[in-house]
Amino acid sequence: MTGHVNIDLFTTLDGVAQAPGGPDEDPSNGFRFGGWQAPLPSDAVGRSAAEHIEAYDAMVLGRRTYDIFASYWPFHTTGPEGYIGRKFDAIPKYVASRATPELTWQGSERIGSDLHREIAQIRASHQNIGVIGSIDFVQTLLTELLFDELRLWVYPIVLGGGKKVFPDGASPARLRLLDDAVTGDGGTVLLRYGPLEGAPETGTMSD
Repeated sequence: MTGHVNIDLFTTLDGVAQAPGGPDEDPSNGFRFGGWQAPLPSDAVGRSAAEHIEAYDAMVLGRRTYDIFASYWPFHTTGPEGYIGRKFDAIPKYVASRATPELTWQGSERIGSDLHREIAQIRASHQNIGVIGSIDFVQTLLTELLFDELRLWVYPIVLGGGKKVFPDGASPARLRLLDDAVTGDGGTVLLRYGPLEGAPETGTMSD
């Protein structure tokens, strides 16, 4: 059975997914709203994220997100967040990078030489592959249709700029809704989409 690649992202109403977790997460291009998620706590998002993470048996991460995770989670395996740290520590972590970084976190392996082949191999070895954050790398997965489910927790704020899930210049694509939208506390909404082959079609609205 082929494993599924599941992308989990937190995003604003205007599609910004950059640096939800903290000011230093990704300040590139002068982004000044790092940590925008923190003032908007949601039990529903927390439960959903915990369920998704618990189901992972591997992760694929962009290099920036890997570095952030590797500097934090191995040192937070006890306490309220301990279950996340222990899970991330235990499962394989595949890091997409064109360079040859030193990957010191246990269970880490570089990919990026032949992404289609490597993702196929990861699918063959694992059942539930999680992609968290990694917004630059996610653009490649979306463009190449190398994913099975895009899960977006949408927050009721507008930032007006930042890295978006679908930025200007993104490859035209069609998606299919996998389930009804789930409304959480604090005005959050979970949307789940799968890929569709082929470019968007056009037509004319008429009576």
